[in-house]
Amino acid sequence: MTASPSPEAQSAPAPGASTRLVLFSIGLLLLLASLDQTIVSTALPTIVAELGGLEHLSWVITAYILTSTVVAPLYGKLGDLYGRRNMVFVSVALFILGSVLCGTANSMTYLIVARAIQGLGGGGLFVLALSVVGDVIAPRERGKIQGVFAAVFSISSVVGPLAGGFFVQALDWHWIFFINLPLGLIAALGFAAGFKPRGARVSHRIDWSGAALLTLSVGALTLLTSLGGRSFAFSSAPALGLIALSLVAGVLFLLVERRAAEPILPLGLFSLNVFWVTSVVGFIVGVAMFGAVTFVPMYLQIAKGATPTNSGLQMIPLTAGILLATTFAGRYMSRTGRYKILPIVGQGVMILGMGLLTLLNRDTGIVQFSASLGVLGLGMGCIFPVVTTAVQSAVPREQMGTATAAGILLRQLGGSLGIALFGAIFGRRLSADLAAMPDVAGALGGGSELGPQTLAKLTPDQQVAVGDLVVNAIHPIYLMAAGLAVLGFVAAFFLQEVPLRSARQFRGE
Repeated sequence: MTASPSPEAQSAPAPGASTRLVLFSIGLLLLLASLDQTIVSTALPTIVAELGGLEHLSWVITAYILTSTVVAPLYGKLGDLYGRRNMVFVSVALFILGSVLCGTANSMTYLIVARAIQGLGGGGLFVLALSVVGDVIAPRERGKIQGVFAAVFSISSVVGPLAGGFFVQALDWHWIFFINLPLGLIAALGFAAGFKPRGARVSHRIDWSGAALLTLSVGALTLLTSLGGRSFAFSSAPALGLIALSLVAGVLFLLVERRAAEPILPLGLFSLNVFWVTSVVGFIVGVAMFGAVTFVPMYLQIAKGATPTNSGLQMIPLTAGILLATTFAGRYMSRTGRYKILPIVGQGVMILGMGLLTLLNRDTGIVQFSASLGVLGLGMGCIFPVVTTAVQSAVPREQMGTATAAGILLRQLGGSLGIALFGAIFGRRLSADLAAMPDVAGALGGGSELGPQTLAKLTPDQQVAVGDLVVNAIHPIYLMAAGLAVLGFVAAFFLQEVPLRSARQFRGE
């Protein structure tokens, strides 16, 4: 490796650049990536009704998460090679390209491929933005900044469903992707103005072999989780082939990572208590977040008969809970320099929130529903500011970028597999129940065309019956998520607490 400034020095804002402007531009980039996720969820029932393929519903979400996960560590090192500023422009360009392709999709397969391209860009937005925060903000203050970014996600979880509902009802669902074009341009211009190039570069050896093997292993496992038991039996040749591919690629990945000069996922990080514990906790929060955002709109629109716009409004309690809890957690970390209690409390509250969601039925009132989502949001909000801040504070500064990217990779892997599994459970259970109602199943294309438009063609009694089936199919999802939250609650007690450094200590390093 050539002698050169550290990654932190290279990525810091240019002299004279305003830290606030840098953070504002980063917030715009994160809003770009997070808004796309939430704006899609509300439109999913309509998209399924038009394009068909209920069995592939989860892949509209999973394709994005999977590709953004795999490329995340690569963006960190490519940013050192070619400049983080340049790589941000590349990631925004890929994201916009994927958005255009999504907007022109005329089949579920086309849409899933386009979402994967979006993920190639979205993965860079997350990693590069969070790495810059680690460079310019003192550890004790990062909790506040992470809280602000969590607020960005919270805002997107309100604006996204509302915008998605508006476009679906007033225009067309394709516009939920076309709206990314002006937002992408604004984000790029904001970052260009706030983050000036320094000209410093760090020479890296990119772990292409590790990235390829990780993609094969995770992709095969996700396919097995999503399609197994529905498209083919778990004992069939395709399933056994996917199992073999995932295992072989996984073993080879571990061997390659042990010998790689700069591994995409340094195995030594797992010897750090803070890294592995926050990865377990982050995995569970990712599953909970995507589970709520993906399947709650289905419950609201099909079981409760809400319009896409109203279903977006009814997601506000989740956002409010996240926003309140992240604000409190950020201030707590800034004031005390401590964080261990936060994931313990957060996971405990999440267990309660998931438990409340398992009680949902077609007759659930707005107060009970809002309270359930609000409690879940409070639990997640206690955890969001901790998982990245704790890891960045526990590793040497020269490993901060790599550790940040690795933590994101593992958390999003959990989210990807969790959504694939939940989608498979939902689809299989709903299809099996519809088989006993041939008239309804025929009108809904066997369930593959389930959406507000097709539901409106059924008789009132049939609509009630389908609503009950959707509730029945969703319950196992939240039962499993509650069980995972229990594991996260236990894991959080093992988290070691590394006192966060103050701004004065940070500048004195």
